[in-house]
This record gives sequence, C-alpha cells and structure tokens, in this order.
Amino acid sequence: MLSGRRVVLGISGGVAAYKAAYLARRLIEAGARVRCIMTDSATEFLGAQTLAAITGEYPVLQFFDEPDVSPHTTLGQWAEAMVVAPATAGTLAKLAAGLSDNVLVATALATEAPLVVAPAMHTEMWEKPVTQRNVARLREDGVVVVGPETGELAGGDVGPGRMAEPEQIVAAVVGSLQRDLEGWKVLVTAGGTREPIDPVRYIGNRSSGKMGSAIALVAARRGARVVLVSTVEAPVHPNIELIDVETAGEMADAVWARVEDIDVAVMAAAVADFRPRDPGQQKLKRDAGPPHLELEATPDILAGIAAREHRPYLIGFAAETGSLDGAAHKAVTKGVDLLVGNDVTRAGSGFATDTNEVTVYTPDGRADSWPILSKMEVAERLWDRVQAAYEGD
Repeated sequence: MLSGRRVVLGISGGVAAYKAAYLARRLIEAGARVRCIMTDSATEFLGAQTLAAITGEYPVLQFFDEPDVSPHTTLGQWAEAMVVAPATAGTLAKLAAGLSDNVLVATALATEAPLVVAPAMHTEMWEKPVTQRNVARLREDGVVVVGPETGELAGGDVGPGRMAEPEQIVAAVVGSLQRDLEGWKVLVTAGGTREPIDPVRYIGNRSSGKMGSAIALVAARRGARVVLVSTVEAPVHPNIELIDVETAGEMADAVWARVEDIDVAVMAAAVADFRPRDPGQQKLKRDAGPPHLELEATPDILAGIAAREHRPYLIGFAAETGSLDGAAHKAVTKGVDLLVGNDVTRAGSGFATDTNEVTVYTPDGRADSWPILSKMEVAERLWDRVQAAYEGD
C-alpha cells in the first residue's frame, strides 16, 4: 500500500502517544519509510528510543539539538505524507494558527505533503467550540482529520475523544497519497454568484463555496489538473488554477471558454437564476423610495455544457428545501451524468456548514443516499464514484 513512500509521523503529548509506536509499526508493515518527530510533552508518555528501535531512525525532538541545521525543512521536503497522531487540542490549535513554536508544527508548515491528523483528548476539550473551530479550519485547509472515536478515555471516562486506531490512520495516509486521477483535466465551480443591483448592493445567496472547494482540492490531491471557477477564496494547491468571478454571466463565460478539453465538469456553485436587467450605475438612495427591479434570466451554465456535442462527464448540484423531488427531476432532464442533491434546511446539510448529507441521482432514476459526512468525505466519495464510472467504461 505504501511501498517506498516517505512518511513523517508527528507525536504530541497525550496518553494516546503509546499508540504511535503501533502506528509506526503498521506504516512500516505497509511498506513506508518512517521518520518521527516528538514534542517535549510526547516524550513524557513514550520513549524516543522505542520509536528509534521501530523505525531505525532516532526521532527529531528539538530545533537546535539536531545535527541538521534545519530539521523541519529537511523533514518537510523529505516527506511524501505527514501524520500527527495523537494530535492534542493544543497541537490542533497551533496547526490551525500556524504557530510554529515546536519542530512538529514547523515541519507541518514547511511541507507540501498531505497532512493527516488524528485528534485525541478528553470529551470536554474535543467539544469546546474553539477546538471545533480549529478542526473546521484545518479541514478547510485540506487537512485529513481521522476520528476521534467514542470510547474509554484516560481516568476511566467514556465519550468522544479516543484516538482512531492505527489501521484507520494508515488507511487515511494511503488515501491522502492516492494519485488515481493523474492525467485528468477537471473543471469545478464553487460559491454563490452575486448579481449587482447597483455598485453597492447585489442579489446573492448563502453559499459558502465549501463543497465546491472541497471537490476541487480532493481532485487536485489525487493528481488531477483542476480549473476552479469560484466566487470565494480558493484552496491552495499547485494543481489548482483559480479563475475569480462574481456574476453568473462571468462564471458562464469562464466555464464555457475552458470546458472544451475537460474530462470531468462538476457544477457545484450556487448560480443565481435571475439578475437585475438594468443595474444602477450609482448607489440607489433611500430617499428615492423602494426601487422597482426588473429581473431577467441568467445563463444556464449546466445546460450550456450538456448541449455540447463533445461534452465532459457532467455532474450537477441541486440545493433543495424539504423534498428532493426537484433534484431527482433535474437528474432526468438536465443532461447530466450525476446529480447531487441536498436539503439545505436539514441540520448539518445547509450552506456554510462543514458537513453535508447528499443523495446522488442518475438519469435512469436511481438514487444513492449518503449519511451526513464532512464535505471533504463527500468529495472523496464523489471522486471514487466518478473514477469507478470511468473504469466501467
């Protein structure tokens, strides 16, 4: 699974540090070459010599006590993947903020390799809003978060916060190194369009662009060359080319100009259906009273792609409220290969959330409902599905 791959294992200070020895062994059994980093606190729970015996390399412990003048950059450049297990609440906070006051976090900042973290802490710490914000930020940055599980914790407590088992973490590392989309050319749209009323105001929607950004990032990490047409800040990856747009018209122009040589197009953006026909050139004044807005239809970007003689594999998205019958209908009528629908009124499935609960429809009427997942997990599953369709061809 990991034959010859170079993995940096970072260990922070928690009781679950003992599992890092098992994890190192499992990574090596999977074929990886492993080098370890330990924080000061980690050495209170696990002996450095134990990891040295398992990996054949003594762990890096400090910036300045190493023969290497820059151990974090050396390890960062060496790594093909980095995993932090256990990742304590403090380490998660430092990773989210980029606070590189130890060699573990500095290495995570100095590497372009995919990063996997396995949180481990008491339930109260895991459930604190600040910890959840830090985890959400890491996911937005493309970090793979594994666990935590619910189970027995230190001191006899039971609850969420138990570190995922080594086998689960190894599977996540394997997944982070997938290059099964190598050679693919992908186009993704993300975010909600903004249709101007005047230079100050616009008609918009609540889309955060998180789902489209996750789809683009997962594709890029799996080897695809991605054109991301987006109205929001985009994830940073060398395989992602960002085209900034604001309106439906700008998005349509950008998509139609680039779609000709694309293998897969994923239309995840929330595109306005209507726009003001004649937006004001100056700010509309309150004293003039409520304006009369005449609306006109925006370009149907999805239909424009579907109508092409040589079109890419096409995936549409439909944000619905309540029933998903509209999404099922669009799967049949829109000329797509897949249609992903979700009910934005459901908890954890609406705009700006880090999770989503979707149903994937095919034009022949089949429906596959997925459980609530992180948007990164939805993106992984979606690309697995597309790749399976390609292999079936």
